[in-house]
Amino acid sequence: MAAALATGEDRLEGVRLLVESAAGIAPRDGDLKPVRHLRFGRPGMDRGRWSEISAMGWLGIRLPETAGGAGLGMAEYAALASEVGAALLPEPFIEAQLALDLMGKDAPAEALSGDKLVLPAWLDTPDGLTLAGGITEAEGRISGRRRFVPMAAAADVFLVVSTEACWLIDAKAAGVSLEIESTLDGGHTATLILDGVEAKRLSAPDARALEAAALATASALLGLMERAFAITLDYLKTRVQFGQPIGYFQALQHKAVDMEIEIGLTRAVLRDAVETFDTGDDCRRITSRAKARAADAAMLVTRQAVQFHGAIGYTDEADIGLFLRRAMVLAPRYGSAGFHRQRYGGLREGRP
Repeated sequence: MAAALATGEDRLEGVRLLVESAAGIAPRDGDLKPVRHLRFGRPGMDRGRWSEISAMGWLGIRLPETAGGAGLGMAEYAALASEVGAALLPEPFIEAQLALDLMGKDAPAEALSGDKLVLPAWLDTPDGLTLAGGITEAEGRISGRRRFVPMAAAADVFLVVSTEACWLIDAKAAGVSLEIESTLDGGHTATLILDGVEAKRLSAPDARALEAAALATASALLGLMERAFAITLDYLKTRVQFGQPIGYFQALQHKAVDMEIEIGLTRAVLRDAVETFDTGDDCRRITSRAKARAADAAMLVTRQAVQFHGAIGYTDEADIGLFLRRAMVLAPRYGSAGFHRQRYGGLREGRP
């Protein structure tokens, strides 16, 4: 469970209360019909639910109170991300949080309140965790492009990010265009094209914000596979074949144990990574370790879950398939397992 990502009794209790409060928005046993209803539509999210998320104070959870945030740490952020992952919420919680983390003290009040959804545009390659360049600025206007912007059609404002600065632009400003592509889970990403767009320049971004987003995505994958596994266990107990529940067959029991081991290992690595992040130490290696494991484990667990359901598991009507589709989208986001293994091997500093 998400609360297990915290360490220390006092903090564990705080995270547990936070997770319990999230159940009203992101219930682990909730009906997935609302999620299905939003698939392959535009903007692909529920504004009412986004208002609830904002009202709960989830946005800016890592920002200090002096900047309008909650002043909490990575453990709390990861716990919420895990619940969002388990509920398969399409709302871009991690992306909005990334934008706020990148802006820091410059984050506008309407972004923290949820009145305006600010989404970051920072990537120009299909894999990696490196801020793209290629933005030109002249007389308060910027030009260039950013690719793979999740849920871009829902944005009110884009935060265009490069190594030297960030810029806020209105999503409907002159010179802004989107090339949208659907993703397997029913969401979308977009290429953001800028042609002389009026922009507000902010200070250079905090690179640790991307590490936090990678850890949050790993946590979402953990929540996703935990729920997929729970659904599968229920199916093994109720699906009868040859006169008994299929969960009685030893071959399936062995595979189920393998799935639980993968989930447990992911949870343990994530707990270490979250603790390291909150110390302020170099967390790049352990972030890569956690993200690589979460990506690989989520793909294994959700694929096995679909197979355990038999032929029905491969149909679009079966809810279990939604978890596999979301895992296929989240696994490469903020760096694929292959990217993070390579980065881990190339780093010599920081906690392994």
